[in-house]
Amino acid sequence: MAEILFYHLTESKLEDALPPLLEKSLERGWRVAVQTPNAERRDALDGHLWTFRDDSFLPHGTEEGPQSAEQPILLTVSADNINAATVRFLIDGASPPEDLNYDRVVFLFDGHDQHQLESARGEWKRLKGEGHALTYWQQSPEGRWQKKA
Repeated sequence: MAEILFYHLTESKLEDALPPLLEKSLERGWRVAVQTPNAERRDALDGHLWTFRDDSFLPHGTEEGPQSAEQPILLTVSADNINAATVRFLIDGASPPEDLNYDRVVFLFDGHDQHQLESARGEWKRLKGEGHALTYWQQSPEGRWQKKA
């Protein structure tokens, strides 16, 4: 059964918080899928990951690009596991796939967006009711992740 984590953004934007999480995932040897709710968001995130920091490189692509199955980080709107990811990030209220056959599933949501908050709460209740073990992380005022009870 997947380890399911909820990351509540309160101090930074997704564009600032996601790249370090992706870097850590790659350092651990994980293949990653980042699911967005629509192609526009996917494409904007694609552009951002190429330029987010001068001294970093995150190898990634989209399901529309060449060799999508080989991408270590795949940006997708699809619920399919095209790149055989072991970790799936769900951002901006993207709906999770029915099959949570991953090592880790991460819901990353903006605490200042009411729709994303409601979506995360709904997923928490649903997954908890299905018997999944869930953990909740919130940003400290300094932007560090803190596990909450």
